Amino acid sequence: MAKIEVKICGVKTTEALLAAAKGGAAYVGFNFYPPSPRYVPPEQAAALAKRMPRGMKSVAVTVDAGDVLFDQIFQNFTPDFIQLHGKESPQRAADLKARWKTAIIRALPIDTAESFDAVKAHEDVADYYLFDAAPPPGAVLPGGNAASFDWNLLRGRSFAKPWFLSGGLNARNVREAITRSGATRVDLSSGVERAPGEKDPEMIEDMLRLVASLSS
Repeated sequence: MAKIEVKICGVKTTEALLAAAKGGAAYVGFNFYPPSPRYVPPEQAAALAKRMPRGMKSVAVTVDAGDVLFDQIFQNFTPDFIQLHGKESPQRAADLKARWKTAIIRALPIDTAESFDAVKAHEDVADYYLFDAAPPPGAVLPGGNAASFDWNLLRGRSFAKPWFLSGGLNARNVREAITRSGATRVDLSSGVERAPGEKDPEMIEDMLRLVASLSS
């Protein structure tokens, strides 16, 4: 099996960042969506980013953010990726990519096979896709709801760009999720938390060891 890259999303503390680094996470996500329990202000994310080891990539996770927020983010540090997790249009993504010279991760909500029809519209501007479970009814957040979708929907599909699997992944189901979907990149958030928004360093390290064992 190919090496599986891991993104630890919603990092807020030095302890969580160092656990991700120790375990070999390829990416860490800093969440700039204020309603989320994983929210960090740009200044805090910048301080954490300084502790990242060489080779680890930072992701600015945003939801329908305006230019003011992007100005604040980039005044503090330069993330390797902008993740768009709202209803941003392909044109908005193209404008952000042109302005900030930063790669784009386009998150797309999935609940049926037809959900993948949205991929084509973002093909020209997205550098990566992130397939997340569509938010359950009444959910406030567009992601990070500890919900998953039918991983079989990804079986046998191919895309023009590489992609992450996201949505409710944890130590009990990540093996099955990877096997059924064929994912080579996974996004972990609620599955390595002791409470919403509170990353557990030990859970992060354990999960990274588990995913690494699936790559061998």
